[in-house]
Amino acid sequence: MAGAAGPGTGSGAAGGDGDDSLYPIAVLIDELRNEDVQLRLNSIKKLSTIALALGVERTRTELLPFLTDTIYDEDEVLLALAEQLGNFTGLVGGPDFAHCLLTPSGICHLGHEILAVLQKSCLQPPLESLATVEETVVRDKAVESLRQISQEHTPLALEAHFVPLVKRLASGDWFTSRTSACGLFSVCYPRASNAVKAEIRQHFRSLCSDDTPMVRRAAASKLGEFAKVLELDSVKSEIVPLFTNLASDEQDSVRLLAVEACVSIAQLLSQDDLEVLVMPTLRQAAEDKSWRVRYMVADKFSELQKAVGPKITQNDLIPAFQNLLKDCEAEVRAAAAHKVKELCENLPSEGRETIIMNQVLPYIKCPEVRLNIISNLDCVNEVIGIRQLSQSLLPAIVELAEDAKWRVRLAIIEYMPLLAGQLGVEFFDEKLNSLCMAWLVDHVYAIREAATNNLMKLVQKFGTEWAQNTIVPKVLVMANDPNYLHRMTTLFCINVLSEACGQEITTKQMLPIVLKMAGDQVANVRFNVAKSLQKIGPILDTDALQEEVKPVLQKLGQDEDMDVKYFAQEAISVLALA
Repeated sequence: MAGAAGPGTGSGAAGGDGDDSLYPIAVLIDELRNEDVQLRLNSIKKLSTIALALGVERTRTELLPFLTDTIYDEDEVLLALAEQLGNFTGLVGGPDFAHCLLTPSGICHLGHEILAVLQKSCLQPPLESLATVEETVVRDKAVESLRQISQEHTPLALEAHFVPLVKRLASGDWFTSRTSACGLFSVCYPRASNAVKAEIRQHFRSLCSDDTPMVRRAAASKLGEFAKVLELDSVKSEIVPLFTNLASDEQDSVRLLAVEACVSIAQLLSQDDLEVLVMPTLRQAAEDKSWRVRYMVADKFSELQKAVGPKITQNDLIPAFQNLLKDCEAEVRAAAAHKVKELCENLPSEGRETIIMNQVLPYIKCPEVRLNIISNLDCVNEVIGIRQLSQSLLPAIVELAEDAKWRVRLAIIEYMPLLAGQLGVEFFDEKLNSLCMAWLVDHVYAIREAATNNLMKLVQKFGTEWAQNTIVPKVLVMANDPNYLHRMTTLFCINVLSEACGQEITTKQMLPIVLKMAGDQVANVRFNVAKSLQKIGPILDTDALQEEVKPVLQKLGQDEDMDVKYFAQEAISVLALA
């Protein structure tokens, strides 16, 4: 870019005739040619300032051709330029001159130096060139700006200037220009004449069968958007066959985008047309050999359900959903699991419960699917009622609680407070309490730790009286367990339960057990006793601290084990018992 001429460099330019008012503009223009990328980027971001100072005519005849030279710059500069040009219509004179951002104009008024540069490099208009560059984000931003500018064209100007640009891009030698064209058809089609509409549809059809997969991908991604602006007859006669072909493409990256287009197409057709024209292809996609395509069907399931309506959902989508819930790929099952709640909500109220109980819940076999149901329990509960839901889910909950994979067990523990709140204390005590206690002696430490924290949350939910009668006695029994790890779990539980249960229960029921465990044969248990006494000390009254806790900590402070001695002395210091 160094050495290129620009606005303000010839006769009558800023500074050339002593016009100091344009001096800052000359500085900005110089920055556009600077070797420092950051300076060029900063200048691009101030283009509107330059254009305002130059005025609309000089912006059209000098600044825009000059900017064309920037097409060979760094990607971040090009990205900023593409964004700026989308807001340039007012700066070139308004809608009547919007085409100047697409097509060179006023070239005869350019200075000789600029004209020579343009002729020598055979440069295209800025946005058209930006729509053909290699970097995807730059092309996307250029297309976004072109779409914005298209709305500011009159119908006459659109056909004279914008549509030819789209055709040039669609016929370009490089796939980059053809991919960009795909995003422009829908914005120019509605205001074009019938003859031009036919040409636009023809170009789009060609791109849908392009030899380059990237172009077919771009066309597939815009198929639904294009369908929305077409006449219904054209949708049935042209878009549906394109959808069918793209959904059968050899590239799964194209097929999955066709699934996305299916939502828009389905919204445009009648039930009869849907059943004949779309559903065979959609059923095929739900069973596609590529898990990525099946994943897309699962991911878009709620939108598809709304688009096709309740009758086709019942006949076609529910069976497909059952298969997705038990898919061989975990990602597909998980995507389907996330749609269970919305599937239930979108079913018609009449017959909803029957469909869910008979055609959805029985197919929830995989852990990630069931965990998702449980995580959305409050929402699903509103749809079918907690009693029936609990009876359906209870076997799944028990099975998950004993799953061989400890991360599955951990996940179900984390949902237990939610379950408790939904199911109520009576059902919880009868069906799930034993599970919570069993986790406390799990062979994986992370499970034991999570189970301990779970008890605290349950006490917060059900209250201290429930804790005193139901939980605390079971926890304290573990203090006599032969396994020292289980005895330590008792201490960990006391640490978290003491805060939730308060002074009276802690002093009368828990403290005696902790003090008794100070004589344990295992040093790890003894130093955890010291840590527990430090933890529950602030909850106890002064008498209990001085008469019961202090003597035990002093004895532990003389223990033969260095760790026990250290934690006991630390507890004495923290509790100020010295």
